[in-house]
Amino acid sequence: MWVCSTHTPMSNISGPQPIEWGLPDPDRAPNVLYNPSLDRLRTFSDHLETTTAYGSPSYVSASRSRTADRTRNTIDHEFTAEDRAYVEQALDALDTTELVCLDRQMGRHPEQSFVCRLYVPKAYGRIALAWAKLFDPVSEPDETPDFHTIQLPDYDQTAIRILPEAGLTVVLGSDYTGEAKKSFLRLFMHRAKQAGGLGLHAGSKQVRARSPDGELRTVGQVFLGLSATGKSTLTAHGLGLDEQESAEMRQDDVCALLPNGTVAGSEGRGLYVKTIGLDRATQPEIYDAVTHDSAVLENVDVSEDGSVDFESDKHTANGRAVISRDQLASAAKDIDLERVDQVFFITRNTLMPPVAKLSATQAAAAFMLGESIETSAGDPSSAGEAIRVVGTNPFIIGSKGEEGNRFRELLESLDVESYILNTGQIGEGAAAVDVGVDESVTILRELARGTVTWTDETAVPLQVPASVPGLDIDAYRVPEIVDDYERQVADLRADRRAYLEAFDDLDRDIVDAVY
Repeated sequence: MWVCSTHTPMSNISGPQPIEWGLPDPDRAPNVLYNPSLDRLRTFSDHLETTTAYGSPSYVSASRSRTADRTRNTIDHEFTAEDRAYVEQALDALDTTELVCLDRQMGRHPEQSFVCRLYVPKAYGRIALAWAKLFDPVSEPDETPDFHTIQLPDYDQTAIRILPEAGLTVVLGSDYTGEAKKSFLRLFMHRAKQAGGLGLHAGSKQVRARSPDGELRTVGQVFLGLSATGKSTLTAHGLGLDEQESAEMRQDDVCALLPNGTVAGSEGRGLYVKTIGLDRATQPEIYDAVTHDSAVLENVDVSEDGSVDFESDKHTANGRAVISRDQLASAAKDIDLERVDQVFFITRNTLMPPVAKLSATQAAAAFMLGESIETSAGDPSSAGEAIRVVGTNPFIIGSKGEEGNRFRELLESLDVESYILNTGQIGEGAAAVDVGVDESVTILRELARGTVTWTDETAVPLQVPASVPGLDIDAYRVPEIVDDYERQVADLRADRRAYLEAFDDLDRDIVDAVY
């Protein structure tokens, strides 16, 4: 039984006819089970489960990462008859496949919250189980969903097709939970841009820190970075603050910077974290949450006796866990940030200092460069290689140049401080100097307190720290670590400029601000 929910014109689809689509009415479709409990969802995939020593379920998927090269949307791509057929076949399958249908709310901000509906085959209830733990229950159960995703893992080809204006995503041939999660977050960010803000692949936190004059001040921090570069670690870290100071995580992965400076969160219940190399000494909160019975593990090495090996990449280096916010002492009840004051670009560029201060225009250039390293979450075959992803956000819909222009406009209008944060190493080989979690945390703490002093870097148009309380900043002077530094930086700057010039919609002064 079908209920027509919308008639979706698709101007970028070849052929004269739009896709007319509807979705089963869960109350009347005999093949659809509507909003089963989490316990019941777990039973649907118990034949796939290994139970950990902590009592949590662990699953191994056939797909171990996102498939960006097989993802297309109707705004950025010319949809072919084949693309159209993928969507129609997914819709047709809703009549014949035994499904679970789950509703959740993404976001809480009055201007940036959406009801999401996920369809997956009953045998893949594990996907719905993990996904459901990330988002809030729907406040009004009968509310019409804003976004729909149909995920059919058993399809014989892998194809992700997105109709942004209709709020519809179909995921064919992938059983990776991350595809379900990002299908909704991608549209969350797109809607933020349509509303005059900008969706960010970023974490957010609120810090209460004592300034040099002794006053406690509230600082909103936002971290942009690719998966596995330290975004979750730094967002959740308590920063080693003193009594009466505090730091609390608001959002871990995707948020929306709104024109009034508010940073709206998306995931209200959980985090989807990397587990490879997880260590209690450096990530105690995340470790404890991953080893709690409320977690759901995916592609982690779990033995038949339930023991877990976080160092093992037996299945993939992109092992994951969905963890509950209420297991993190650093996680606030609120997911929205009242105001952003400081933005950080997390990079792994070996020619960058531990931190550098940027103007708004330089920050827009940094946004467009999106320099980091490839991770197993994106392309496992290229993990560790240098990569550029605009906004460190592989989920942008629409013009990337316009995103950079919008980002600069928002920073200028909101008077936001901007920084590059190197969480990797400076230099290469035996002379390389690591920038560890302790160093990054010290920098973040002192920036929140306002105690860092700055000086100009002569070889590049950047400000670098002259002093950071608690850190011997002289040990991280890049020109003294990197051989032939000025030539390497000049070559890098020329390469960066050439990269930025390829974006036709990007304002020229952002290209000229390359560092």
